[in-house]
Amino acid sequence: MQERLEQMDIGTISVVIADDEPITRMDLKELLEEEGYVVVAEAADGFDAVEACKEHHPDLVLMDIKMPLLDGISGAQIICEEELADTVILLTAYSEREFIEKAKDIGVGGYLVKPIDEKSLIPSIELAVARSKSIMQLRRDVEKISQRLENRTIIEKAKGIVMMKNDLNEQDAHDYIRKLSQSKGLSMRRVAELILKNANIEQV
Repeated sequence: MQERLEQMDIGTISVVIADDEPITRMDLKELLEEEGYVVVAEAADGFDAVEACKEHHPDLVLMDIKMPLLDGISGAQIICEEELADTVILLTAYSEREFIEKAKDIGVGGYLVKPIDEKSLIPSIELAVARSKSIMQLRRDVEKISQRLENRTIIEKAKGIVMMKNDLNEQDAHDYIRKLSQSKGLSMRRVAELILKNANIEQV
């Protein structure tokens, strides 16, 4: 993990700071920019934080829990559920178990108790961002595998229809779909879908 953190390009990490205390926002912004982070927006309440995330889709949101209109827990929940930012770290003066459990339940990437220790802030951010990137890569890999399986299932179904209608073996049916794909400039899945659709129409 340490090697990955050292390789991380901090300059590419965009941040939204959400805190109702202007001095806190200013201090955090100054600290982060000194470390090479890009602060793309600031917000004084949860609503503005959500809107800022919709506009910028930051890598990270530093969000205070106690804020007017929409508190940090509710704001973080919206951001996490709608995937408006890669990860959220909550800031609060409270360390009660209730807040920690809520933070865990909504899927935030970290939790820091005020006053913020500058020495622990940056490592906490880097760990949260690195973890978030790993999770997103895992999700992408899972989606790719699922897509491949779905494609294969659809192509296999179409191949079965081609085998039956044209009295072909499995390899010849596969080649038939592949050649159609190449000649028509369509994916094999799309060709397979059209074959299945045509077969359904013929059955009506």
